[in-house]
Amino acid sequence: MRHSKTKIFILLTTIAFISACSATQKNTGEQTKKYKPASKDLYDTIAHMDSILFEGFNNRDLDVQKMIFSTDIEFYHDKGSLTNYNQLIENTRNLFDQNTGLKRSLIPGSLEVYPIKDYGAVEIGTHRFCHQENGKDDCGYFKFVHIWQKKDAKGQLTRVIVMTTKVADK
Repeated sequence: MRHSKTKIFILLTTIAFISACSATQKNTGEQTKKYKPASKDLYDTIAHMDSILFEGFNNRDLDVQKMIFSTDIEFYHDKGSLTNYNQLIENTRNLFDQNTGLKRSLIPGSLEVYPIKDYGAVEIGTHRFCHQENGKDDCGYFKFVHIWQKKDAKGQLTRVIVMTTKVADK
């Protein structure tokens, strides 16, 4: 009888392990599906707003930043801290004044946009910031989450979360 219980235990453990592996493979497969926007119009609008924001950034145009950032913005950075509108504008002004040639580029294929009902959209992607140091590009890669609120005919950024994924090109 004891031998049968051991066999049953081993059989049930094996089935549970195989089931867990199958579920993991299914979940992993689901995560690697190619992104397709729920709304092409919304995707195009947010991609356009993103390009305006960072064209302004790359050209050191503080007025564009002020227009895009909501006055109640919360800006979170994993290497920094929580920043509000006034701090963000002051930090951006100081960065522009340093004139390090810092440029942002969106990593092609990384942009995803998801609607937020009755509010706006979530933008997720990866971007790279580079400047010249000692004659070479010094770059950092960052995943970001932007929360856009639709206001009138335009959108404003109300929340930004930035996470460092890789520092320096090798």
